[in-house]
Amino acid sequence: MNVQHQTGKFLFTPPPRRIVSLVPSITELLYDLELQEEVAGITKFCVHPKQWFQTKTRIGGTKSIHPEKIKLLSPDLIFANKEENVKEQVEALAQFCTVHITDIRTIEDAYDMITKVGELTGKEDRANMILKKIKTGFDTIQITDQLRAIYLIWQKPFMSVGGDTFISSMMEAAGFINLLKDKTRYPELTVDEITELQPDVVLLSSEPFPFQQKHIKELERLTRIRKIVLADGEIFSWYGSRMLYAPRYFAKLRESLFLSDEAAA
Repeated sequence: MNVQHQTGKFLFTPPPRRIVSLVPSITELLYDLELQEEVAGITKFCVHPKQWFQTKTRIGGTKSIHPEKIKLLSPDLIFANKEENVKEQVEALAQFCTVHITDIRTIEDAYDMITKVGELTGKEDRANMILKKIKTGFDTIQITDQLRAIYLIWQKPFMSVGGDTFISSMMEAAGFINLLKDKTRYPELTVDEITELQPDVVLLSSEPFPFQQKHIKELERLTRIRKIVLADGEIFSWYGSRMLYAPRYFAKLRESLFLSDEAAA
């Protein structure tokens, strides 16, 4: 079985010529690394870039891949993720192809992943350029007042994020204090528990559950919490080159929250 975790040391010589990505955020990174010809297969959730979503072979969902379809693509490298993909499915793929498994829980993990993907694909220089831009952008983030927050990813039951998640790390970078930082992974919450925490803001993610304006109104009615807003789930949870857009988005999000305070005063 040929499986390599993010901290592994193998390198391809020459670089892989047939790549399959089981991770949407890594798919976007591979595009930005200019691997148009090398990437042969992606998942149905790899919506960025749009042209790849429309033209590349789709090999199922992140948790419902089709091994035989992948095998027909004759890949020499598959990118997977410990959380997004199913262990047994990944192990089945490793019987016929090298699988690189990532485990991203912090922004630093994401930085390491970008570097590693660049090394594995022979795109070190371009990966370093992307990483430099991301780090420069994050260095420009200015936080004055931190906001106590809950970030919801699911409804019925309500589910949030604990401190050992990439989303929590991004919340911190954006100037939010995750009120569930002492919890692990994705804790469930009742309406009463959300109310008792008394967050300054509740962030409703656009994925995996597609929260909408109607859910804001419903949660406002149930909790009496005044500041509940929609959040771009891709910005908070995609740990590849989508991070390039995060600093500007965070600034606009925080500006809108403080403007709403001024309007209410």
